[in-house]
Amino acid sequence: MIKNTDIADARFELKNGAGSDAVHKDPQYAYAVTRLHDDQGTSGTGLAFTLGEGNDLVCRAARFYAESLQGKDVEELMSGFGKTFHSMANEQQFRWLGPHKGVVHLGLASVTNACFDLWAKNRGVPLWQLLISLSPEEIVNTLDLSYLEDVLTREEAIAMLTEALDGRSSRMEVLKTGYPGYDTSVGWFNYDDEKVRENCKRALEQGFSAMKLKVGSADPARDIRRAHIVRDTVGNAAKVMLDANQQWTLPQAISICNELKSMQPYWVEEPTHPDDILAHVTLAEAVKPVKLALGEHVPNRVVFKNYLQTGCAGFIQVDAVRVGGVSEFITISLLCKKYGVPVVPHVGDMGQLHQHLVLFNHIAMGHEALFLEHIPHLKEHFLHPVRIENGVYVTPQEPGSSCDLK
Repeated sequence: MIKNTDIADARFELKNGAGSDAVHKDPQYAYAVTRLHDDQGTSGTGLAFTLGEGNDLVCRAARFYAESLQGKDVEELMSGFGKTFHSMANEQQFRWLGPHKGVVHLGLASVTNACFDLWAKNRGVPLWQLLISLSPEEIVNTLDLSYLEDVLTREEAIAMLTEALDGRSSRMEVLKTGYPGYDTSVGWFNYDDEKVRENCKRALEQGFSAMKLKVGSADPARDIRRAHIVRDTVGNAAKVMLDANQQWTLPQAISICNELKSMQPYWVEEPTHPDDILAHVTLAEAVKPVKLALGEHVPNRVVFKNYLQTGCAGFIQVDAVRVGGVSEFITISLLCKKYGVPVVPHVGDMGQLHQHLVLFNHIAMGHEALFLEHIPHLKEHFLHPVRIENGVYVTPQEPGSSCDLK
């Protein structure tokens, strides 16, 4: 039984240009941390990610949601968590502030993630192991599929998970081999050209075969030059992704993406405003065969549904510390599976939680084990930091979701 709760506002300074992009020149990484304590002495930890100022507002929202769970039995709560999620996401006063986005939805993410962490710890297993042990019906019981009925019914979700049981044993091999990572820290926006070049060489030495560069400069020539530096340094065998952090207008995005074709980007991420779905449709058509990666700032399953319906997303970057937590992440992954679009999460959690979720996606849904973003800058602050060996995530074995902070 959940006995009491506490919420923490945790903020961490970054150094030497780490974490910088075209918008956030001097970022501060922060978490709204929910802890749910049960009557057996076990605590579940959940995170929502922000960039500093306003983190206290997310904490206030999380506190409201968390207090509503006091006195509830964990197993009973999670057996029908989809209904609980629906109720909290549609709380009459908070819904006006969203709906299903912004501060209130981030607060819900923190609490939802704490629930899943506590559930796994109570069963004494890592979250990935708990999730793959659940039946299709049990998984779907944790989801809120409202507003998706036109494309994904409860029955269809169960059928998709049931069908994916075939071939599961072969996909379990990923637990031994580890899930591939990609290095997102080779080319932070504030790094000079030489540092980008050095980081690319280091990433190859560390076993990474994919890496990402921040673009979106006021001078497009800077982006084009730096993109070619990365390609020339790592060669044609490595995958190189570019992230514009929403800085281009549609005409700019069309022009610059077409100029970047010569260095063969694996994707261009967040090229323009994330709410402008139709601009992405136009852009995707205009820059073929370059693919777009979308979702870091997409707040909920309904907007992801719309992106998938248009066919403009080459990769979906849903983040469980941005949407409504593990539950909504799984819902969106099911949508992506139906539409045949790979899930490559954005990792506001530094990969701690997502290393579990991509294992579930691959094993239980049959998503391709493509790769998972790796950002090392907060490793020292986690009790069980992610482990990367030869460019690969080592499968976590500790009970829970790996989100406990020191």
